[in-house]
Amino acid sequence: MNITEKILAKASNKTSVTPGEIVDANVDVLMTHDLTGPLAVESFKKIGAEKVWDNKKIVVILDHQIPAESIKAAELHKTMRQFAKEQKLRIYDVGRGGICHQVMPDQGHVLPGAVIVGSDSHTCTYGAFGAFSTGIGSTEAAAVMTTGKIWFKVPQSIKTVVNGKFSKYVTPKDLILNMIGKLGVDGAIYKSAEFTGSTIREMSISGRMTICNMAVEMGAKNGIIEPDDLTREYLQKRVNTLPDFAALKSDKDAQYEQIVEFDVSKMEPQIACPSSVDNVKPISEVGDVPIDQAFIGSCTNGRLEDLRLAAQILKGKKVKDGVRALVIPASQEIYKQALTEGLTEIFTDAGAIVCGSACGPCLGGHIGLLAANETCVSTSNRNFIGRMGSTQANVYLASPAVVAASAVTGKITNPTAVLEAQ
Repeated sequence: MNITEKILAKASNKTSVTPGEIVDANVDVLMTHDLTGPLAVESFKKIGAEKVWDNKKIVVILDHQIPAESIKAAELHKTMRQFAKEQKLRIYDVGRGGICHQVMPDQGHVLPGAVIVGSDSHTCTYGAFGAFSTGIGSTEAAAVMTTGKIWFKVPQSIKTVVNGKFSKYVTPKDLILNMIGKLGVDGAIYKSAEFTGSTIREMSISGRMTICNMAVEMGAKNGIIEPDDLTREYLQKRVNTLPDFAALKSDKDAQYEQIVEFDVSKMEPQIACPSSVDNVKPISEVGDVPIDQAFIGSCTNGRLEDLRLAAQILKGKKVKDGVRALVIPASQEIYKQALTEGLTEIFTDAGAIVCGSACGPCLGGHIGLLAANETCVSTSNRNFIGRMGSTQANVYLASPAVVAASAVTGKITNPTAVLEAQ
């Protein structure tokens, strides 16, 4: 079996499973947030349940519309606070956490081999730690709250083998955009996307999270990377007991529906053009695209590694007149580290605004929205029509390096062009 099949077999008390088989899996952790959580709570109450199946295995995180920008948002937050209090759930409130997909591993809620579900499509991020992790609907979340179980069809698997070394200012974000561009937004529907190869093994935890975060953008049920010493090093500072995950590896004779190979050695920065994540072009083919806004952040690229890269490019420079630059650290922990390292000062000196840890403009939140005919280059994971404000706005997806360079020039720019101009 491959790693996803092994995890699902264990979770459903089976010795083995095969693709297409329906299994009833025990859930290790359920995550929900302020946008999808209230409907889950409503459904939970309609079921007639009084207590959740295990209050130590449910995590509530307020991140999508914080601080509340409307009475409606405030009421949703109130619903989640009251439910967490009634059920004695762990809740990360405003100012105490950050974006859910960063807070979960930051705070030790993610373990290799676990089955983790969340009422958010980018829950697949936790596959970076060797977990089977996937997004579910709010009513499904209510059922999990009640029973601690959920059924899955064991997915077929696509194995991506990635080799080669990145050129300077080419990043894991460029790799996953390139993958999505080649496989398409429907290229992995309800499949497990397993990421392997020397490039993945040498990749940082932050980079692995970026890769797994966007697995869903090609339709994958989950993205997953085998846990290793880097995983251990990251998690052992954050959890009380780290499980033995030596066996969490795909067998050599594991079967895959498809094996796809990538070489990053000659890859240049990649851009997902409006308005589909698979409309991907190398930056040299994008042309002259003026921008109104540059956004560095989100659950895809708001980690310390991303902020350091952006700061490296912005240091001593100014954001172009007429361009708004937003920087949003993915968690309070990262925000504090950015302050300590002087990154926040670099951003503010350049003319960018550094906002509190939240989803921000990524889901049409209450900051950083676009007007009609405006263009944003963003490190987030989706560029759908209306995703960041007006349905007549355009969103391009890129790496933190490209977004920082573009903020300086006022148009989508290869970072090497900015640094060579010094």
